[in-house]
Amino acid sequence: MKPMNYLLSSVFLGLCSLQAQAIQLLEPPVMETPKSITVFVAKKIITMDPSLPVATAVAVSDGKILSVGSLEDLKPWTTKYPTTIDRQFADKVVYPGFIEAHGHPLLGGLTQTSLPLTSQPLPNPWGADFPGVPNLEAAISQLKKYAAQMKDPSELLLAFGYDIAAMGKVPDRQLLDEASKTQPIIVWDNSEHNMFLNSAAIARYKITDASVKGIIGVGVDQTGNPNGQFLGVDASEYILSVAGKEMIAPSRVGRAMLYSNDLAQQHGITTTSDMAFGTINIALETEAMKEITSSKASSLRIVPVAMAENFIAKYGDQGLEQVKALQNMNTDRLMFHGVKFIGDDAYLANTMKVENPGYTDGHQGIIFYKSPQDFYKAMKPWWDANFQIHVHSNGTGGNQNTLNALQLLQDSKPRFDHRFTLQHFGLPTTAMVMKMKALGAVASVNPAYFYTRAGIQAKDLGSDRISYATRVGYLNREGVVVSLHSDNPVAPPMPLVEVWSVVNRLGAYTGNKKWAPAEAVSVADAMKMITINAAYTVGIEDKVGTIEPGKYADFAVLGDDPQTVPSMKIKDVPVVATVLGGRVIPVSETKKERPLN
Repeated sequence: MKPMNYLLSSVFLGLCSLQAQAIQLLEPPVMETPKSITVFVAKKIITMDPSLPVATAVAVSDGKILSVGSLEDLKPWTTKYPTTIDRQFADKVVYPGFIEAHGHPLLGGLTQTSLPLTSQPLPNPWGADFPGVPNLEAAISQLKKYAAQMKDPSELLLAFGYDIAAMGKVPDRQLLDEASKTQPIIVWDNSEHNMFLNSAAIARYKITDASVKGIIGVGVDQTGNPNGQFLGVDASEYILSVAGKEMIAPSRVGRAMLYSNDLAQQHGITTTSDMAFGTINIALETEAMKEITSSKASSLRIVPVAMAENFIAKYGDQGLEQVKALQNMNTDRLMFHGVKFIGDDAYLANTMKVENPGYTDGHQGIIFYKSPQDFYKAMKPWWDANFQIHVHSNGTGGNQNTLNALQLLQDSKPRFDHRFTLQHFGLPTTAMVMKMKALGAVASVNPAYFYTRAGIQAKDLGSDRISYATRVGYLNREGVVVSLHSDNPVAPPMPLVEVWSVVNRLGAYTGNKKWAPAEAVSVADAMKMITINAAYTVGIEDKVGTIEPGKYADFAVLGDDPQTVPSMKIKDVPVVATVLGGRVIPVSETKKERPLN
């Protein structure tokens, strides 16, 4: 018996050791002895800390939270150190700063500062919102107006937000030629996965049948020549490779980042991920992240998540080490963490992989790894190196492939705290949710999939599937950690609108119709999904997400409490200010364009 006991003990200890290596360690907060203290007093402080859920005062020193409670509770600190009592929020409600668990501050800023072509209203932090174009005719008419306004006939016309599902047509060169046959036009769709070019743009960038051979998603005409449709990640990244210098000029980067900053700040966001770092240009993006997070004009912490496939494409076998090296640049406002893979394609463009059945017109969408085994092989080096892995995974076919690949990873090297995150998890089945729980995965979901898209895409997916998109209720009941996101610019970064949507399960444009009401969650749970759960999703829950000692003093200051107003009024609760590391930024300060530095 001794040898068997020894063997079992050895195996157990070995597994513990292996898994301990994979666990994400909490970094202890580093706080100096306070030189001075600022105490923010509020009508109510919702901490999201279950041991002290509500307070009325929070003490801040050197950008971090020192103590929480009432003014009386804080006296052990305030009687010993120089203290300023700040009462500007005395009639306001304070929450932890909201966290955008899946955003694209650079890509979103660049597209949203292009010429708008969205079917739905597009918010503008610096001025009037774009009202949207209601139909295909209006979209082409808008493009004609843009072309007529351009002073240089050779200048690229870059428009963003075309909605394939709403317009009912995938544009090609012939359709865009109706807007202009001479002005080069690139239209970037609202999913950011597809691009459309007119004849002048195709000629400008010397795009031929030979140059696009073997690239998935490139449309061709009857003669075999490119027809102007570049569908899916591979095809759109090809366009970035040939036209990116004009589409993403360095002169536009600072303005784009500040645009995203201000849009986020006005909706209470103090931390955002960049869930596609390295998509455009790794060097350019690195400098942009350093610039925005060191600027006094900005008010965001950013967590960039590297696109693993892009780093492999650029650096080959050294891709993994290059991603590791990014962490050497980490600061209190710039925190590189994790990698991302693309499983299937876009929800909004009806190109995600949907099976059993497919779309109502019979097609099934695009998947980028043909089998779980292929996907497993691609992710395994990163899994073995203990990276947190995020996967863009949307359709039923895409989600199934992703979860099966995760099972293979767990079988090859069990990990406890892996936080493998299915980003979007658009159309899951009941069995998929159960498997996700069993495998210890995390879900980051986009409420816009039903609250803005249901009325548009029900005809393409069927009312049942579009209804239970974003299944937060079932995920939450099963104990899966769930966070909400906008995927900006897929949807505007408006956390309180997201909370409103998952609490009420209403569509923004479908009247009183509730979409899968059983998937609704409580306001308290929804607020966790934009604070502590979102922090956990991007791996920084030891730094932000709750108001408790040692964490950054990041707050969203609201005019009322979303948990006490009528549920239909949640989206209307005003954001008055944000606080970043103890620095107060009133919303009014971000209402107009200004220099980044």
